[in-house]
Amino acid sequence: MNRTYRVMIIDDEESARKLMRAGIKWDTLNMEVVGEAASGIEAINVIDDVKPDIAFVDISMPFMDGIEFTKTATDRYPNLIIIIMTAINQFEYARKCVSLPVFDYMLKPMVRAEISDVLERAKKRLDESKDSWEDSKAEIETENSDENNSTELIKKYVEDNFTDSMLNLTFLAQYFGFSASYLSRKFKQDTGKNFVEYLNDLRMKKAVKIAKSNIKMYQIAAEVGIPDPNYFSKCFKKYTGMSYSDYISTK
Repeated sequence: MNRTYRVMIIDDEESARKLMRAGIKWDTLNMEVVGEAASGIEAINVIDDVKPDIAFVDISMPFMDGIEFTKTATDRYPNLIIIIMTAINQFEYARKCVSLPVFDYMLKPMVRAEISDVLERAKKRLDESKDSWEDSKAEIETENSDENNSTELIKKYVEDNFTDSMLNLTFLAQYFGFSASYLSRKFKQDTGKNFVEYLNDLRMKKAVKIAKSNIKMYQIAAEVGIPDPNYFSKCFKKYTGMSYSDYISTK
C-alpha cells in the first residue's frame, strides 16, 4: 500500500495558500495538504502536530522569514523536504538558503505544471528514502530512560520556559533524550492533552492575566512567547472564545 505524504504550506498570503490547495490534484500524487501557516513562527508552533514530509515555504514572511524557518526546521527535522517560494526580485535574498538543505526553489507566481513536477521529484526522493522518519531503536531506548525523564519533569520545564518562542515538542524531545513521536504519545497519555494544547494553555493563561492591564496585543504576544500577533490572535480566540479587542473591551 502506497504511503500518503503530508504537505504543509507556509505563506503569509491566504490567497496563495488557497490557490495551491485548490490548484493541485494532491490525491493523484499520493499526497494531502495537512496544514497551513501564515508565518514561520506559526509554522514552528504547529509543525510537531502536522508532521509534514514536504513544506512549501515563502521566503518573505513577518516575524520569522523563510530562511530562519528553514534553519530551525531542518535542524530539527533533517529529512523534511523544503521547497522555497520566492518572487524574482527576492532571488538574491533566496540565495542565502544555498548552504541549507533546500530541495528546490520556485519563482512566484508559480505555474501548476512546475509545482506538479517538483512534487513528483519530491515524491521520488521520499519513495527512495530508507529512513523511517522515526528511529524505532531510539523509542525502545527511551522507554527504558532514567526516571528523571518523566512527564512531570517535562511539565515543570515547560512551566518555567513557556515564554520562549522557540520551545516546541521537538526541542523538548531532544533536550530530554526522547524521540518526538514517543514523547508526543507519552505526553498525551499522561496529561490528557497534546503538547501544543498544553503549551498554548499556559501562554493564554498568562495572556489573560496581562490583558487586564489593557496593553497592546503585540506586546502581550511577544511576552508570552508568540511574537506573531496573527497566530497569537488565533490562539487567544480559541482559548477565550473572544477576539482580543472584544475581550479587553469587557474588562
